[in-house]
Amino acid sequence: MHPRRQRHPRFRAAIAGMVCLLVGSLGAAELPSFNDGTWPFCPPSRPAVPEVENAGWVANPIDAFVLAELENKGLQPSPQADKRTLLRRLTFDLTGLPPTDEQQQAFLTDDGPGAYERLVERLLDSPRYGERWAQHWLDIVRYAETDGFKADEFRPSAHKYRDYVIRAFNADLPYDRFIRQQLAGDELEPDNPEALVATGLNRLYPDESNAADVRQRRQEIHDDLTDTTSLALLGLTMGCARCHDHKFDPITQVDYFRLQSFFATLLPRDDAAVATVEQKRRYAEKRAVWEEATKPIRKQIDALLEPKREAAFSAALIKFDAEIRTAVETPPEDRSCMQRQISFQVMRYISPKMNAVTGSKLKGEDKQRYDELKKQLAEHEHLKPAELPKAMAVVDASADAPPTHRLTLGDYRKPAEEVQPGFPAFLGASEPDIVSPPAGDHSSGRRAALAEWLCRDDHPLTSRVMVNRIWQHHFGMGIVATPNDFGAMGDPPTHPDLLDWLAVEFVERGWSIKQMHRLMVTSSTYRQASRVDLDDPAQAKAAAVDPDNELLWHARRRRLEGEALRDAMLALSGELQTRMFGPSARPVLPEGVDRKMAWKPDSKPEQRNRRSIYVFAKRNLRYPILEIFDLPDLHNSCPQRSVTTTAPQALTLLNGEFSFERAQHFGHRLLAEHGDNFTAIVRAAWSAALSREPSTDEQTAAVEFLERQIVTIAQRGETPEAAVAGQSAGGDPARLSAVADLCHAIFNANEFLYVD
Repeated sequence: MHPRRQRHPRFRAAIAGMVCLLVGSLGAAELPSFNDGTWPFCPPSRPAVPEVENAGWVANPIDAFVLAELENKGLQPSPQADKRTLLRRLTFDLTGLPPTDEQQQAFLTDDGPGAYERLVERLLDSPRYGERWAQHWLDIVRYAETDGFKADEFRPSAHKYRDYVIRAFNADLPYDRFIRQQLAGDELEPDNPEALVATGLNRLYPDESNAADVRQRRQEIHDDLTDTTSLALLGLTMGCARCHDHKFDPITQVDYFRLQSFFATLLPRDDAAVATVEQKRRYAEKRAVWEEATKPIRKQIDALLEPKREAAFSAALIKFDAEIRTAVETPPEDRSCMQRQISFQVMRYISPKMNAVTGSKLKGEDKQRYDELKKQLAEHEHLKPAELPKAMAVVDASADAPPTHRLTLGDYRKPAEEVQPGFPAFLGASEPDIVSPPAGDHSSGRRAALAEWLCRDDHPLTSRVMVNRIWQHHFGMGIVATPNDFGAMGDPPTHPDLLDWLAVEFVERGWSIKQMHRLMVTSSTYRQASRVDLDDPAQAKAAAVDPDNELLWHARRRRLEGEALRDAMLALSGELQTRMFGPSARPVLPEGVDRKMAWKPDSKPEQRNRRSIYVFAKRNLRYPILEIFDLPDLHNSCPQRSVTTTAPQALTLLNGEFSFERAQHFGHRLLAEHGDNFTAIVRAAWSAALSREPSTDEQTAAVEFLERQIVTIAQRGETPEAAVAGQSAGGDPARLSAVADLCHAIFNANEFLYVD
């Protein structure tokens, strides 16, 4: 049994839920604040910062909470890490990249007070910060750019949601507004294009786009939305209550479907214009002029194509049952909310077949007439405005929601009693105040009400869950080690008072994520060394008392994720392209990838070598080097990545084309900067890749390796594959190959792969 579960009763959280359930009728604002027995289902309250003996170690209140637990066990923290270690740790944590020469120079030569704090600010201000931390969020919400399932169809504008998340982190968008925009931006900020893009959160579900039973498909989508919302924002496994009351947490099946009913009116949009009101107005005016000028021409073209399009429509529609066909054939203005939702899904299947009907399908006089009309239409092209950018978004299909039922065993074919939108009773929540916002007749206000409840300052879980996620990425493990499960089967918190203090502080600091970063990374706890010396009596004692380092008596050594590893190699080779946003990169795929699923690589290296967050996120084909280094399954929320050690990882770094080519470019860069000065090359390689100077022994061995390798390669008469780069620059292929071999060895070193 896990040691934490020996110290904490497994069902403490369940008891907490029962207590809150008993007083739930009081409403969240009237709940008493409990710290014993009711955590985490009651609102957090700010605990007193504990007093400690070693007060000089305390840089901010975080340290007082951590040190109090250590002193209670008779333990003491580790010494502070050296400046180079802190620089590499912090830079990877906040930007996901190795520190540049300029960053090293600026920090290592700054001996004044506040040098570390200035480094923190520079990194938080970097656009690379948003790219790093957006990836953590995208893991949680299972971001992908394809549907999944067998067809795995492409979602052309999904990348705009990814770009929104990056911009939000860089701008330090308050977390409560971040949630509001993603759940209900169309309702709460209807004139804000960014808020519309943000609703793409509700479109990230896997989707079997060619499924014949659209009602089942709709239900599966709503189940996925409910499950992911509860995991990502509440840190609860409410999906366990889809078929029956939760076995361990006080979540009833009614709770599950009441939460699901907030999404009952959801209507996907692939044609939502990402533009301001003024931009839409100008576009509409210009479009009206073009439409009026071309109306007769377009009418004739449609008349030629319509019979074949109707035939394609009928042939595709026949696969669906009578109820679904009726929904599609009902005039749009007469459709119910459910019929609008069904029609959207069906037309995603039918529209491509209708759009495939073009002039090429015509023959004889019809074809000649079509070609003439197309020429006439082209003469008016100067009147036609450029299309407004589109987003993958959602709106409400209607202000009147279809009924939501509790489903027997979760089966949509077995509806039980109808339920209304509502919040889980065990969280002490009152009934939702649903007011249709000023976004038009089709807005129900349901998602807006859900967002407002989640963003209450006194919400029991929202702030706790998010600060725990931030903590997890800085300290290697969350205060609650199961970030998506704060319930009975999740791990109890190691420092519950600290988590509550952080949750309250988060809200009082305006839900600022960057403020939480500052607080955490400037703590003495974060700045500890990771090395454990068992010859030191104090550390030997700590290792015996707390072998899992749950009390944080030293920093945790952590392996780079696949994205950070790839980006680091590109950065060192000088190939990393820092262009932000836009359609995703499609790097070259290694041999052996299933050609049926493979993408066509970008033709230009500057597009292929963008940061890994911009790599095409295909559900059925994850980019291999990222997948090998534990890129999560893109179908499900990933709260914390696995960290495996496997043979394919070592073989990929040792024999893979990507690492070999990056080593060649890294070597060429070093030769271009330092010529034949092998000592300078070795020092520069160590500094760039490992953020430190080589030891005397390392430097001697590396220089000897280079000299020996050059002779060996020259004797063999070898010409390395990437030596063309060296020859084109007037370099010696043997020298380039030797330096590249040294760089390749560094890429395979544990010290490169891990951050202390």
